Amino acid sequence: MGLTASTMMDLGTKAPAFELEDVTTGQRVSLPTLGTPKAFLIMFICCHCPFVKHIQAQLAQLGDDYADQSIAIVAISANDIEQYPADAPEQLKAMAATLGFTFPVCFDASQQVAKSYTAACTPDFFLFDSDRHLVYRGQLDNSRPGNDIPVTGQDLRSAIDAVLSGQPVNSDQQPSIGCNIKWKPGNEPEYFG
Repeated sequence: MGLTASTMMDLGTKAPAFELEDVTTGQRVSLPTLGTPKAFLIMFICCHCPFVKHIQAQLAQLGDDYADQSIAIVAISANDIEQYPADAPEQLKAMAATLGFTFPVCFDASQQVAKSYTAACTPDFFLFDSDRHLVYRGQLDNSRPGNDIPVTGQDLRSAIDAVLSGQPVNSDQQPSIGCNIKWKPGNEPEYFG
């Protein structure tokens, strides 16, 4: 189980544009289709990663807890499904149904969206304000498989709550740690590795 950390994209970076299909509905998802909420949360996840499995119930809880708040949440998987068929769109759809995800779950077949966000690991979180400027990137919380710390989502939730209440987000942010995104052979980005 190799460990990869977030790249920690510069705070203030504008959210890169994307357009992907939601595997749960077949609808196209892009920043404009998400409307004009106070916050945008883009999460890079997958099905097979033990780090994602460790927090997947909390991801579902996040969706439920903020369902009536002014935040748009999108999960994206970019893993190479030739090498990792467990992360294929139909598996993502089943995962979303099993866990009760209330947000779009998209598949980035070209891996270009993951690259534009400098995503490096699963899970990897990017929170943007209403102007689509990056205010938080990093870990969900301090819990990891095997460290016996409860999964609370504390770090990410604090950032979301700050944005929703119009408060500044603490800039002391810790990188997420997880499995590396499974890049297609020859498609590894320069920032990776």
